Amino acid sequence: MPTPIIFDCDPGLDDAIALAMALHSPELDIKAVTTSAGNQTPEKTLHNALGLLTLMQRTDIPVAGGAHQPLMRKLMIADHVHGETGMGTTKLPTATIQPHPLNAVELMAKILRESDTPITLVVTGPMTNAALLLSQYSELKAKISRIVFMGGGIDGGNATPAAEFNIIVDPEAAEIVMQSGVPLVMAGLNMTHQALVMADEVEQIRAINNPVAKAVAEMLDFYLPLYLSGPRKLPGAAMHDPCVVAWLLKPELFTSAHYWVGVETQGKYTTGMTVADVYNLTGNTPNTEVLLNVDREGFVKLLMERVSLY
Repeated sequence: MPTPIIFDCDPGLDDAIALAMALHSPELDIKAVTTSAGNQTPEKTLHNALGLLTLMQRTDIPVAGGAHQPLMRKLMIADHVHGETGMGTTKLPTATIQPHPLNAVELMAKILRESDTPITLVVTGPMTNAALLLSQYSELKAKISRIVFMGGGIDGGNATPAAEFNIIVDPEAAEIVMQSGVPLVMAGLNMTHQALVMADEVEQIRAINNPVAKAVAEMLDFYLPLYLSGPRKLPGAAMHDPCVVAWLLKPELFTSAHYWVGVETQGKYTTGMTVADVYNLTGNTPNTEVLLNVDREGFVKLLMERVSLY
């Protein structure tokens, strides 16, 4: 039985690659793709989602635009990472579908309300839509089987020394989600910086030679140099958001531990930090399954397998 999911994202190069892994995977039943502001402006992330589903031949999936800005802060975008369009230099086809008339939160609520089985919420951008859903439709919380998200980390940030980008864009929303009581799975920087695609593997993806594989390779052409020359001097491109999809497809590729995790919203130096109680110093009951390690070779093999399905 495929796992029903709602895919909430802010495409974004790594969101696009995550969608490429997910959209033709028979293990997943994607009920909707929803978008938020994050890697780019809300207009651009919605435009990209529509174009990506057109490219990936899944125009049967409804797409809805969501929050235009964080709950309490001015929007921060990552155009220095994802480019002016959010897609690097990759040109998406003209979308053949229109956005759903409901907004993201309304569509999420409708799908949850009408579903006979609980649904997994996948979040690969800021958590604004998820927080609004939990706040405005609290009666539907039991219909969410879990929230699997890319965000945070337990060994420092990438937007600030303490904070990862998705979380610092809307830390108040992230804290609402973290303390919601919904089961959580966190793919943070401590693990996603292990999920590297190397330059020779980009060429192997390109050699798959279908339109989606070519687009993914072009995205990695733009993305890879940012990591090779970045502050961590990683030897490959970190596949942050695709790790969420990989965990859904093959959790055996990962190791994890259960910790209580909260989000700092008021620290002078630490706003947006995900504070993980690794040693149970607070006595709080663990609320999050934190992914710790990934089999890099197995992850890359899975990525190539899924891209070859197009």
